[in-house]
Amino acid sequence: MRRPFFAVLGGMGTLATESYIRLVNRETHAHSDQEFLDYVVFNDAAVPDRTAFIIGQSDDDPFPVIADDIDKATAMGASFIVLTCNTAHYFYDHFQSLTPVPILHMPRGAVAHMAGQYPKERFHRVGFLGTMGSRASGVYRQAVEEAGYTFVEPDDELQERITSLIYDDVKGTGDLNLQRYESVLQAMLDPAGTCRCDTLMLGCTELSVLNEAFPLPQLPIIDAQAVLVEDTVNRAKAIRR
Repeated sequence: MRRPFFAVLGGMGTLATESYIRLVNRETHAHSDQEFLDYVVFNDAAVPDRTAFIIGQSDDDPFPVIADDIDKATAMGASFIVLTCNTAHYFYDHFQSLTPVPILHMPRGAVAHMAGQYPKERFHRVGFLGTMGSRASGVYRQAVEEAGYTFVEPDDELQERITSLIYDDVKGTGDLNLQRYESVLQAMLDPAGTCRCDTLMLGCTELSVLNEAFPLPQLPIIDAQAVLVEDTVNRAKAIRR
């Protein structure tokens, strides 16, 4: 009898998908080939840019491409589906309506984790780092505010620096720079700055690539991808029992 498996919708971008899979494998703590989890990865690099579509810079709609992957994952018999792109959660409700297979919701999972680690009574102002598409979609704002926190967006200058980290560094050259990354985090946490955040939410998988390369445990950071990895492993192990 075939063991249950889950499907990963990736390729948005590929380095972020690699990071997610690598972390899932590490978090599994397997001691033999057979102890690793069973999964299928759709590294669909043909998915159009989500941000460009959401903010009206492109008419190239990513929805049909991702929806086709969901149909394929459903037909293959996946027990659950993982959507690794934060920005693509703009379409989450429509995606879930296409299939009876549960799709993990990365923003909601990240906020639930944050509530346990950084309670709103002490860490009320949550700074969001992500694409302009994720900001425009409102998926993180809704989840954060529903949990009772104050949602803080970076100012224009900080957003440009975040966008550059995502598109120029991780998606572009692949050159990861600790100084560029950490300077943005510190600017958002600066109590004398424009944001004055108590904690930070990394809501872009390219930023999660930086977080994997440069872990900064001394800073109050919630990495949505890292939470998704934990949720994925827990759910996958549960369905194998």
